[in-house]
Amino acid sequence: MGISDSSLPRRDLARLTAAAVAVPTLGALAAPAPAGAAPGTRKVRLRPDRGSVVSAADVRLDGLEGTARTAGGLRTPVLETDRFSMLGVTWRSGTGSVRARVRRTDGRWSEWQPLAPLHDTPDHGSEEARHTPRATDLHWYGDADAVQLEVAGDAREPVLSLIDPGRRPEDAIEHESPRELADTDNTPRPHLLTRADWGADPRLRDGTQVVNKTMKQVHIHHTVNANDYHRRDVPALIRGMYRYHTQTLGWSDIGYNFLVDRFGRIWIGRKGSGHKIVRGAHTLGFNHKSMGVSVIGNFEVAKPNKDILRALVRLAAWRIDKYDLRPRGTVMRQSSGSDKYPAGTWVRLPVIDGHRDTNDTACPGRHLYAEIPHIRRAVHRRIQGFHS
Repeated sequence: MGISDSSLPRRDLARLTAAAVAVPTLGALAAPAPAGAAPGTRKVRLRPDRGSVVSAADVRLDGLEGTARTAGGLRTPVLETDRFSMLGVTWRSGTGSVRARVRRTDGRWSEWQPLAPLHDTPDHGSEEARHTPRATDLHWYGDADAVQLEVAGDAREPVLSLIDPGRRPEDAIEHESPRELADTDNTPRPHLLTRADWGADPRLRDGTQVVNKTMKQVHIHHTVNANDYHRRDVPALIRGMYRYHTQTLGWSDIGYNFLVDRFGRIWIGRKGSGHKIVRGAHTLGFNHKSMGVSVIGNFEVAKPNKDILRALVRLAAWRIDKYDLRPRGTVMRQSSGSDKYPAGTWVRLPVIDGHRDTNDTACPGRHLYAEIPHIRRAVHRRIQGFHS
């Protein structure tokens, strides 16, 4: 999936995030290639976040020695790196598409793969939107130690962000508890794993938060990364997204209110989402009066399993019942400005919708989107079952 001017929301790009602006000079990141390395390679060192298991590096691609100018853009040399598992690309202005290949730590190179464009974003005019550069989504590769990129189009000042979310002993905890918490006169709250369970570093948040007064919708997303991750990988995946959203994109917190993994576990994303309607940065133009839940994986290529669907039903039923919404119904919403509905436009939308209903995107992937009608019916049955 390439990146085009029409597929990315327009926003104030006067400045990049503090992290991107403060990218160290290449000399601080790229050392000469080690003895025996292939010609044209560069070594990139990841630096640990203070007091955290997470390490990262931001590499300016313009002017990088060994980068070749092509008819359509640029191609970097092979960048030898410390171990990383996630990468994304940002740029200051212009349009373009990005594809990458990585070398696994077992020495095998992946095929060239396009990086999906960033579509899960804060609303125009918000403090978070003012800091957001044009960007790709963050992609998960497992353990890798080299990367090469191609950037097509006129993307200006592209920056490669590499993240190693690290490992903690706690990441291996199974978190299998099925308990639900009673909610007087409402559908019970499903078991929610906390920010501490995935290792959120409070220092990455900027301390600002907007709480919506009510809720009108549940927006379903996918994170557009690998579908073959293990249970122990999930906390690291969320830590990597959290760092990318806050330090690279300049958001106040991770963009999603909740995340669901392929094992059916529900994780609290944005701080406070377990008991408040915290405004997220997930559905451009419609973050107000809504909740955003993202399933970890790429459901343009894979089908969601029963565990994922069950978790989505339980999460949506709890919140929808609490605010007396009709899960199979629709609601009138006024857009604050998206790439599909201009600011001020009133549109009738499903109470439970997919991201593509509000924005020009394939999210949450064709296979997950096809399940949303079934999710609505299952949410209705669940709520009725607790009120019968």
